[in-house]
Amino acid sequence: MKSITLIIIMSLFAYMPGKAATGDVLRDAEPVHRALKAVTDIMVHDIYSPPVASRIYAYVSVAGYEAAVPADQRYLSLAGQLHSLQPAPSPALGKPCDFTVAAVEAMLVTAKALVISEDSIERFRLQSIQEFRKRGITEDQLQQSLVYGDAVAAHILAWAAKDYYRESKSLPQYTVTEDDASWKPTPPAYMKAIEPNWNKLRTMVVDSAPAFKPAPAVTYAADTGSVFYKNAVAVYKAGLQLTAEQIDIAKFWDCNPFNLNVRGHVMFATKKISPGGHWINITRIACEKMQAGVLQTLEAYAWVAVTINDAFISCWDEKYRSRVVRPETFINRFIDEAWTPLLQTPPFPEYTSGHSVVSMAAATILNKLFGQSFEFLDASEMEFGLPARNFSSFEAAAREAAISRFYGGIHYMPSIENGVKEGAMLGLFIAAKLITRK
Repeated sequence: MKSITLIIIMSLFAYMPGKAATGDVLRDAEPVHRALKAVTDIMVHDIYSPPVASRIYAYVSVAGYEAAVPADQRYLSLAGQLHSLQPAPSPALGKPCDFTVAAVEAMLVTAKALVISEDSIERFRLQSIQEFRKRGITEDQLQQSLVYGDAVAAHILAWAAKDYYRESKSLPQYTVTEDDASWKPTPPAYMKAIEPNWNKLRTMVVDSAPAFKPAPAVTYAADTGSVFYKNAVAVYKAGLQLTAEQIDIAKFWDCNPFNLNVRGHVMFATKKISPGGHWINITRIACEKMQAGVLQTLEAYAWVAVTINDAFISCWDEKYRSRVVRPETFINRFIDEAWTPLLQTPPFPEYTSGHSVVSMAAATILNKLFGQSFEFLDASEMEFGLPARNFSSFEAAAREAAISRFYGGIHYMPSIENGVKEGAMLGLFIAAKLITRK
């Protein structure tokens, strides 16, 4: 085990660029950032669950990266590295191609096929084409670039069609049982369990869904001397004495795509980005701070997105294996029937904490790409009315995201602690395995 860890650590230090690649042939990454932000906005509008959003980010980001790779011989394709991904089509020989245009086209065409609001994506795509025209690109070069981008998108979508996502929808859904230990729907919406078969999907880098299976969940017990009961009491007491800072942290990392508000007889939803969307935006912040060019930006998005994708598959595999009941359900029955958590309880089992797994996995990848002491101002939640927060590193942000779930009253502490470990190991594995630079 020590030798494996040493190899992983050495590979991290062997790669870390820490700054934008010098001489990047494609400098202006703003069209790429805008394209992925448009996809995020549409996913917020369409209300995708965190796992589904992670899948969309992964395919869109890989499409953009694969379309741009031929522009710079220093970068390597992800074909043969991501499970079942074959080499993408090459641009036509002797034909002019703008690889930024091709990458944006590949991203948006891929996204259009994966979201509900296809028309919104198409409108943005047409606007992007007009903006590229204003930059002085010739019509011949534009059309050749679009044709190539479309070919890459078709290639990625054919790959996506075989990841078992569609088939998983026809599998048996979660059945609520009478035993006290298993997850039950929670107020106010009492929504059914989300994506109980997510572990059936093809991973992109890790070997399988249970490859990073965490330590077993604490054994359920309702007697007051049990470890499970004491963990619930800790959540309960924390919720009664939250500081202003803890409340701010919990709300900042809420990332609930569908928060149901109840005002008397009126119910309405508040939409936000998913946990994966938050880390995709942190990736943008890092790229912009480092003035990364198009290829380095697409590389960062692809690395983070495929990691988030596999992190959700890993986490959901454990959630529906252990099926742990949420603190709100347990506390209301055995401790205080009037208690409510600060945050709305998500509609899926408790163990492990998704934010903990995904955040630490993403932070581990960003450590590799930008360094372990990367300071940044995270303004991801400002558009949702929350102030920006400063972080001294990606890991510091990930650990705050993890503990926010305890402050929010939706996770027991072991779920957070073991989720952080699960995410770190998964992230280290991916960081050691993928190679995108010669």
